[in-house]
Amino acid sequence: MYLANYINGSYQAPLSQSYLPNINPALGSVYSHVPDSTAEDVEQAVIAAQNAFPLWSKTPAAERSRILLKIADLINENLEQLAKAESTDTGKPITLAKNMDIPRAAANFHFFATAILHSHTEAHHTDQTALNYTLKQPIGLVGCISPWNLPLYLFTWKIAPALAAGCCIVAKPSELTPLTAYLLGEICTKAGLPAGVLNIVQGLGNKVGQAIVAHPKIKAISFTGGTATGKHIASVAAPMFKKLSLELGGKNPTIVFADCNFEETVQTAVRAAFTNQGQICLCGSRIFIERSIYDKFKTAFIAQTQALKQGNPADSSTQIGATVSEAHYHKVLSYINLAKEEGGKILCGGTTLKVAGECENGYFIAPTVIENLPFDCRTNQEEIFGAVVTLQPFDTTEEVIQYANSTAYGLAASIWTENLRKAHQVAAQIESGVIWLNCWLLRDLRTPFGGMKQSGVGREGGWEALDFFMETKNICVKL
Repeated sequence: MYLANYINGSYQAPLSQSYLPNINPALGSVYSHVPDSTAEDVEQAVIAAQNAFPLWSKTPAAERSRILLKIADLINENLEQLAKAESTDTGKPITLAKNMDIPRAAANFHFFATAILHSHTEAHHTDQTALNYTLKQPIGLVGCISPWNLPLYLFTWKIAPALAAGCCIVAKPSELTPLTAYLLGEICTKAGLPAGVLNIVQGLGNKVGQAIVAHPKIKAISFTGGTATGKHIASVAAPMFKKLSLELGGKNPTIVFADCNFEETVQTAVRAAFTNQGQICLCGSRIFIERSIYDKFKTAFIAQTQALKQGNPADSSTQIGATVSEAHYHKVLSYINLAKEEGGKILCGGTTLKVAGECENGYFIAPTVIENLPFDCRTNQEEIFGAVVTLQPFDTTEEVIQYANSTAYGLAASIWTENLRKAHQVAAQIESGVIWLNCWLLRDLRTPFGGMKQSGVGREGGWEALDFFMETKNICVKL
């Protein structure tokens, strides 16, 4: 299968006529080919977006809403096809794609389609001498660049608010997981999205991504991915005074106090550690447990980890699939070896896994739990982004806050205690943009999402996302 770019409402081969191999990580073999696009393809997409912008930006909110709701409906109608594509591309279990990824993609469109029907602006009466009112207008052409771990989920998390705001888009999905973005083009056409409003250019970051970020006609960049790439994007876009939304890495703490609901905490901590093979920026990869329950928690956590079924992602009973690529597979394994060098004790996992049958050459790593590491070692400071977690006891609240805040990241955290006052006090002191109390990955799309420190710049979700894709102007009328 040879995929294509989606430019000006139709599928187009890359101008270079060159393609990249797309590998099924569960099988370790090529199953499709991705356009190896260049800046010339991006230029075509920009021209299409420029031509579409005058009409789309003036399209009434109710009509934009109708089209976005139709896209949401078509995503739901094609759930089986999209989930299979997502599982094949990423190596994640088919059940995870069906229950989380694809429904959330539809929900993204539905949420922002309805949000724009309830938008409002401010007015201020100034001492009976003037009336000030605010207008919010679409910023223009925007670039949306999304990662490989939650491909359609995060791709639509950017595209939906940009379309709702009245912007036109040049978007790039990850070259590792291109298939659902490719399929989205056909869905948008069927829904009646005008040609050129959304353009999807497939290819490598150093070609396509760089061209999007550096293009002078693109006024805003929304990016989710690694912190190093985020730094580079900022270095290119900031001198051009582009608006930037950067959702970057995480090294998230799970803080477990002795007075937690023990069974619920263990069960959710395992889910937070290993969902999507630990390849979610919100996964809890550092687990701090109050010393009085450390041994009990460790025993229960290991037992539940070892009970997870790992295997062919196409099997509906599989809970843990394959790592997304061979390169990432070796990266995760290198961190397991680093943990051993730093004195870590492997409590379970720590090895590759051979899955019998068609998946025998797949990139599988057994879920890994490590203890006996200091909080400030590299394993506990650097983002691994895989099915690897560390356990560490703590004695005081002050101590665990120090541990939790010790990294360069500040994306998410979860805190487990039945003491309401303690929960709020600790949450206020944790340097993270998203904090869950006695839960994990419980999301309300109205709430702001984003990180502190090297976990990013700006917020996504709710009105923050719509405002990002708009310019605000104040108009003062003398009375």
